[in-house]
Amino acid sequence: MFTPSTTQHPRTLSIQSAPWRDWAALALLMFPVLLVAVDNTALTFALPQIARSLEVGGVQLLWVVDAYPLVLAALLVSMGNLGDRIGRRRLLLIGSTGFAAVSAVTAFAPSAEWLIAGRASMGIFGAMLMPSTLSLIRNIFPDPNRRRLAVAVWAAGFSGGAALGPIFGGWLVEHFWWGAVFLVAVPLLLPLLAFGPFLIPESKDRNPGKPDVPSVVLSILTMAPVVYGIKESAVHGFGPGPAAFTAFGLAMGIVFVRRQRSLASPMLDVHLFRNKVFSTAITANVLSLFSMTGFIYFFAQHLQLVEGQSPMQAGIAMVPALLATIVAGLVVVPLVKRIRPGLVVASGLALSAVGYLVAALGNHSQGPGYLLTALLLLAIGVGSAETISNDLILGAVPADKAGAASAISETGYELGSLLGTAVLGSILTASYQHHLLLPGELSGHAAERSRETLAGAVDAAATLPQPLGNALTAAARAAFESGVHITAAIGLVLMAGAAVLAAVVLRRVPTAK
Repeated sequence: MFTPSTTQHPRTLSIQSAPWRDWAALALLMFPVLLVAVDNTALTFALPQIARSLEVGGVQLLWVVDAYPLVLAALLVSMGNLGDRIGRRRLLLIGSTGFAAVSAVTAFAPSAEWLIAGRASMGIFGAMLMPSTLSLIRNIFPDPNRRRLAVAVWAAGFSGGAALGPIFGGWLVEHFWWGAVFLVAVPLLLPLLAFGPFLIPESKDRNPGKPDVPSVVLSILTMAPVVYGIKESAVHGFGPGPAAFTAFGLAMGIVFVRRQRSLASPMLDVHLFRNKVFSTAITANVLSLFSMTGFIYFFAQHLQLVEGQSPMQAGIAMVPALLATIVAGLVVVPLVKRIRPGLVVASGLALSAVGYLVAALGNHSQGPGYLLTALLLLAIGVGSAETISNDLILGAVPADKAGAASAISETGYELGSLLGTAVLGSILTASYQHHLLLPGELSGHAAERSRETLAGAVDAAATLPQPLGNALTAAARAAFESGVHITAAIGLVLMAGAAVLAAVVLRRVPTAK
């Protein structure tokens, strides 16, 4: 495996511990990982009820999903650097406390605006969680072989959370209300808060240099406008507004990079991106998460609103594929001792492309079989590619910069998740609205709600006389399925391109020793 060093960097403060404590610490680090994954998939399955309960429109519904990763992406680099300075364990515990508290409050949001604000607030504390977990793993497991297994377990935690999320989310939505999905954060974080101070060793950069406030401001002014511009382009099309936000963010990014190059102790070592293995592995992560979250976004709605399944049934239907992600991530760990990592990553991305091909060509009117098969292929591909690409990222940096590198990796994760829902979700919404042919006799509030989302059309149809309601339901489902085919075709192109990139750039990375 690509590892420039197998020793602890002298500038890193890390408490050495017995092997059992290392694995106990890893187990505790899985709780925030599970939380983030459970939160994302559980929320997806609660979206139809949120749309009905709070009368959320299509654009607002996307903001409910995207407010969290938007704020998260803007702060990840800054928080990763902060963890290097004040201690990654300390930052993790602060973030866990805040995340649990804000999640509990958000569960009782009275309107879409409050819900979006709550999700944004969760993003602030969420930015403290994820860079800390991955960077702590880098320092707890300096040995490449043990680290590779730990990273596989870390990645499996994401997949396991994604598998548990639909079950928890579906059960909670059916038996309580949509806000209950946010309350899951409290019990999931209690073990970490109780035992983390004793079992997780603290680690930080002992000589991080002088803090540079302008770099922090510039990093936020880079990420937030760019991500917002991308999202607005996906929702409303590329116009003057999104172009201005994107251009401003890119300009701030140029200033940020120039400043980092001039500092003796930069907030972010931009020279990392000169390493083609590092940058390609991050690209693979972004596109893997893009494909997975985008697919789950529209498939969850298909199962509930087209197939008529309950949230619990829809969640259970996805579990086999999501569990396959865990298995794939663990299976590839010994494989890279015999097969080059680049081939493993490229093969995983190629399998994800095949999954989107099945979704693009399948006849979805005959049941969810094609989409379930597509999700299974996608899950296996993402699980195998993610595990190895994350190990390549961690192996490319010295231990004292693990927080900053992990923050870059996590920024890629969240950017991929954001783009998956924002881009594919917005294309799906736009295609639905473009292809929707409402019955001629439909008008008023029912017509307006039907044009917004499929959930709105299904709810409106339930209030109409049966012939008209059936006609509206059929028209809405047909429009939605046309969007599924289009978004699947776009996912196919992106994943195939990523597979080719990984195969070319990572082909010289040696097998693990």
